[in-house]
Amino acid sequence: MIVNVHHSRGSAVPAAVPRDARHARWAVSLLFFLNGSSFCAILPRYPELVESIGLSNTAFGLAVGIGPIGGLVAGLGAAILMRRFGSARVSVVAQIAASTTHLAVYLSGSWLWLAVSLMLAMAADSLTDISMNAHGMRVERRYRRSIMNSYHGWWSLGAVAGGLLGSACAQLGVPLWLQGVVGLIGFGALAAYCLGRMLPGHDATERTSTASPSAASGAEVPAELAPTGFRIAGMSLRALGLVSALGMILVFAGSTEDAGSTWGALFMRSTFDATPFLAGMAFVALQGAQTFGRFTGDYVVDRLGDRRTARLGALVAVLGMSLALLLPSPGTALIGFAAAGWGVATLFPAAYRAADDMPGVPHGVGITVVGWFARLGFFVTPPVVGALSDALTLRYALWMVPLYAVGIFAFSGVLSAHSRRADDADPVGSAGPADPARPDDTNA
Repeated sequence: MIVNVHHSRGSAVPAAVPRDARHARWAVSLLFFLNGSSFCAILPRYPELVESIGLSNTAFGLAVGIGPIGGLVAGLGAAILMRRFGSARVSVVAQIAASTTHLAVYLSGSWLWLAVSLMLAMAADSLTDISMNAHGMRVERRYRRSIMNSYHGWWSLGAVAGGLLGSACAQLGVPLWLQGVVGLIGFGALAAYCLGRMLPGHDATERTSTASPSAASGAEVPAELAPTGFRIAGMSLRALGLVSALGMILVFAGSTEDAGSTWGALFMRSTFDATPFLAGMAFVALQGAQTFGRFTGDYVVDRLGDRRTARLGALVAVLGMSLALLLPSPGTALIGFAAAGWGVATLFPAAYRAADDMPGVPHGVGITVVGWFARLGFFVTPPVVGALSDALTLRYALWMVPLYAVGIFAFSGVLSAHSRRADDADPVGSAGPADPARPDDTNA
């Protein structure tokens, strides 16, 4: 029996964290930062690419929407690659490959070039995303408390840094190719540095050698269940349904993020004739609020549980974006994008963790499937928003964002309703049997 050592209200002393786990946490955090900053430095330059190539919003949205096909395909092989090479190697090599493909995006001279470059970039990003989250889960199990939101906080901080970098380069007129070359060298070298600081050994080591709390329950990671009955990718139909529901949450969360990354700068330019730097602030506002939400997310989730946190965030996103679209101005637009970013801040960590800890789901499969679903949002929504913006205006097309929040609320029931504060009152193992009718009990 493992006693919960989370130090809320100070009754228990937290166990010492091994040195290699502390080093690995910072290496994973740096990799998340690089993953966010490398690609997001491109986003404020989208208006220049659209203008230089001569694209309509529909054509641009289609190119951006085609890109995630690479992620959908590559993501299917993530579990296989991690089993063979380990999550540390896969995440670092894929991040270096991603920085290389980003240079191709900067150099795009046609619609086809842009679409293919984005497809390759999303393929590399998908492998990085899944494998660095998997390695982050290894480190979290060493810590025996929730730290996943902080990883995603570093991603958002990197996204803000990249957005500011791209906005400044756009304002100063830095050539696209030069920004791409400097990014490849700098981001690639830092990614290579991370490899030596990450955890050695097989990715399943912590599942067998340590017991770990889930984010919201403080329960132990359950043992693998013996396969019985009809299974798909090693999962029962019930487990597949729960993982798919977690994936749908990320479809809507990813679509919300895409509203800021793909359309934020264009919305500011087309609606308010904003300067290049101010146009880039829409994305920075979304990611800045998301950064704050993620660095404070472990504290919030420990007390409210993933389900209530998700529903609160959905409500904030609806109210914020509705304000921005009903009363459009540069100020309300930045408030709206910030509200959307804060609203989805904890959803990626929550869904990845729940999928990775789900009983009866083979190691690496749950997190891969959820990550694959997340790519669907990036694949489907850009062409839809682009077509709507050409038929109406981008302001009306962005009413999709409040609809995404409704979708998050609808699927949030699959997330855990437990708070760590409640669990701290009881040692692990003292609770009664789980209620089989509640889906969150399967994710604890």
